[in-house]
Amino acid sequence: MPSIDFSRFPRYDTLVAHLRDFAAERPRLVELRVIGQSHEKRDIYVVVITNSDTGPAHDKPAYWIDGNIHATELLASTACLYFIQTLLGGYSTDPDTTRCLDTRAFYICPRVNPDGAEWALAEHPRLVRSGTRRYPYDEEPVEGLITQDIDGDGRILQMRVADPNGPWKPHPLEPRLLVRRDPSDAPGGEYFRVLPEGLLNNYDGVHVPVPGLAGNAQGLDLNRNFPALWRQEFEQAGAGPYPTSEPEVRAIVEFFVSHPNICGGTSLHTFSGALLRPLGSQPDDQMIPEDLWTFRAQGRKGEELTGYPAISVWHDFQYYPNQFISGSFDWIYEHLGRFTWTVELWNPKQAAGIDNNEWIHWFRDHRVSDDLKMYTWAQQVAPGEGYVDWRPFAHPQLGPVEIGGWQRTAIFSNPPPQLREQEIARLPKWLLWLNLIGPKLELRELNVVALGGDSWRVRLVVQNSGWLPSYVSKMGLKRKQTRGVLAEIALPAGARLLVGKPREELGELEGWAHLHTGISFWPNNRPTADLAYAEWVIEARAGTEIGMVSWHERAGRIATRATLVDRLPDGQL
Repeated sequence: MPSIDFSRFPRYDTLVAHLRDFAAERPRLVELRVIGQSHEKRDIYVVVITNSDTGPAHDKPAYWIDGNIHATELLASTACLYFIQTLLGGYSTDPDTTRCLDTRAFYICPRVNPDGAEWALAEHPRLVRSGTRRYPYDEEPVEGLITQDIDGDGRILQMRVADPNGPWKPHPLEPRLLVRRDPSDAPGGEYFRVLPEGLLNNYDGVHVPVPGLAGNAQGLDLNRNFPALWRQEFEQAGAGPYPTSEPEVRAIVEFFVSHPNICGGTSLHTFSGALLRPLGSQPDDQMIPEDLWTFRAQGRKGEELTGYPAISVWHDFQYYPNQFISGSFDWIYEHLGRFTWTVELWNPKQAAGIDNNEWIHWFRDHRVSDDLKMYTWAQQVAPGEGYVDWRPFAHPQLGPVEIGGWQRTAIFSNPPPQLREQEIARLPKWLLWLNLIGPKLELRELNVVALGGDSWRVRLVVQNSGWLPSYVSKMGLKRKQTRGVLAEIALPAGARLLVGKPREELGELEGWAHLHTGISFWPNNRPTADLAYAEWVIEARAGTEIGMVSWHERAGRIATRATLVDRLPDGQL
């Protein structure tokens, strides 16, 4: 397998080379596909991982994983690479990995947004929220501060300008660290205004507007461009002109629609150190109860295996009270009924020893002591990079300024290099588990009984051996996403079907996800709901071979054959 340094974030060409190496070295397990192109015409790759000797990926239940839809969240791509390497290294050595790849498939898209990532990784970076297409208007701004690396050091930091009415002041114990002024601080002290590093267009000498989500013309958020509850710009910034308007998102949506075998998905982001579950637009009491209980069970396992808490987007991760998030990857649950998780990798404040009981509000308001904890920790793990000492710079519009402060991409958006691999190593066991719990259609038994003359009764019995039901979620049932298990018989020339249908639907198969505990007072009224059968009576000569196939869009496909003989041991094949 390719030797990958997980402490470094690969540029696009290096990333693609790693993926090609995986496919070249393990061709039985890995297939590389291009599912679309980005705005700047870079190929978007998906790695298909399954044991091809046991059948193609599209005939097996599958799980989707992606990363780096947001430009600077580069650890997500690395986590995908790490997971691919873990799967390939575990095949034939780890029983769960081997069973998973023999019976199921993964579709892994390491970098949904290659354009934004290239901008972030450039020698002179440009930092944007997500996509690089100019939006909402197709021109560069003509006024305001444009965030960029103006001193040529390859970093985008902050600028501080001395101002007796500025809202920032040196920390009393560490003057290099700026903190907010106390509400009662007297005017005229050593205070500063803090701005993003960048240049000004048409500066009027007073106001410094910062246009766009990141001070640039690129205002898109690709994770607001999915179809479910998509809202226009006046309701949700960065959503794009219409659902799937952006080629990166459209490629994912088309892939899901054309791959009904996908039972769920996880989208990797940074940074909070949390497992986020739907709903984003409504509270838990509005979710289908069985799906909520299933999400909670998945979350408990995630907490056990990753160490991250599992939380609700609506209840725990709102950016502003009662302003919900929509148009996100949760589309695969809300429209398609497939369980989805968003993993926010990496929690810098927890690493710094700060209480982790506030996911969003902490960034608005916290104790000054937390700033000092974060600064001290940053100096230990990323000296000179997490928080950069202020240095003078002659700004062409603002005059004397100092550049320095937090380098957010080095300490917040992503962990420092030496901490990256241990962070992404949290995920593989849970991601594997999420695939293994999916529905799995299996042949239980095949009976052929001679009825006399040239007549035969053939019974095909199938079962769901997975924890989840064949329809995956109650939302999937509500959205009418699946047809139930189908069974089909193929007869050779000269054979005739007397009773039964050449193809028939057998209904959905339960797993045991919704089974109550052994001491529940609710009875289990469907103890064999995981089983179904098709039965045919055919007319054919002894020795005739017939074929049968059974399949379900989520649970996979099985095929078998039988030879009509006068007597079979125990009446079975």
